[in-house]
Amino acid sequence: MIQAIEHVKCMIIGSGPAGYTAAIYTARADLKPVLYAGLTAGGQLTHTTDVENYPGYPDGIMGIEMMENFRKQAARFGTDIRNGIITDVDFSAIPYKVTTDEKVTILCDSVIISTGASAKWLGLESEQKYSGSGVSACATCDGFFFKGQDVAIVGAGDTAAEEATHLAKLCKKVYMIVRKSELKASKAMIHRINATPNIEILFNTETKEILGDDLVVNGVRIFNNITNEIKDLAISGFFVAIGHHPNTEVFKKWLTMDSEGYIQTGPGSTRTNITGVFCCGDAQDKIYRQAVTAAGSGCMAALDCERFLLGIVHSTN
Repeated sequence: MIQAIEHVKCMIIGSGPAGYTAAIYTARADLKPVLYAGLTAGGQLTHTTDVENYPGYPDGIMGIEMMENFRKQAARFGTDIRNGIITDVDFSAIPYKVTTDEKVTILCDSVIISTGASAKWLGLESEQKYSGSGVSACATCDGFFFKGQDVAIVGAGDTAAEEATHLAKLCKKVYMIVRKSELKASKAMIHRINATPNIEILFNTETKEILGDDLVVNGVRIFNNITNEIKDLAISGFFVAIGHHPNTEVFKKWLTMDSEGYIQTGPGSTRTNITGVFCCGDAQDKIYRQAVTAAGSGCMAALDCERFLLGIVHSTN
């Protein structure tokens, strides 16, 4: 039997840079936040090795270490950080209800959603084996580590095209692995790809296996899905750019989302279509997807939430 056992001012669903930053700000505002960390405490950044583009770390930092620092800072100010996931919500009336995976229902005066988005992967065993050791889903984050080297990227849309051109500025050679006979990217992006001499597009091509020495990537085995020809490419970096899926399924009944499931928020705010429910980080951002922008939106969500709880209507007029 599900039974409500507590009532909180501010519930934060999800961790990562957005969730932990929201926790730091709401805790310092004495909102006594409760944070449910989700399946992966610290979010996608815990799967990243060296983080070198976050301000304040001149020598870089491991992703998992950075998220542990975020967690400690949130806890220092009194955030109640709990392991577990939220399996159901009821946003019909305040106080809102959230139900945990332990079948406990908690009443909440406000909710901040920071559940993030997960990269779509090819599903290869070798892909997971070398994740963080040559395999990445973020060229903007990790491309610098492969400066002057040969890399491959899988994908055919605008994101893949944009990341391929980003890699081309850093890397000696970029192989773009495209499953079909044409790119799905916009004409402008296709023109940019064709104008970049060190990008080679491999049409009708799929990845069979990512090769390595058990420590790092040193190649990729591909095959032509028309001729069945198998070929090995010598590369040191393998990037997957076939899209992301936001972790927002549990909120679909209540919140306005776009066609891909990203939660829609008001311009210049983190407010959703439900009063007192806010969203930050990659669950609502499909454009930037960076740790620093996620942290910034976590701050925004905390301030929006604080103003809501204080009964202040925030206006940009």
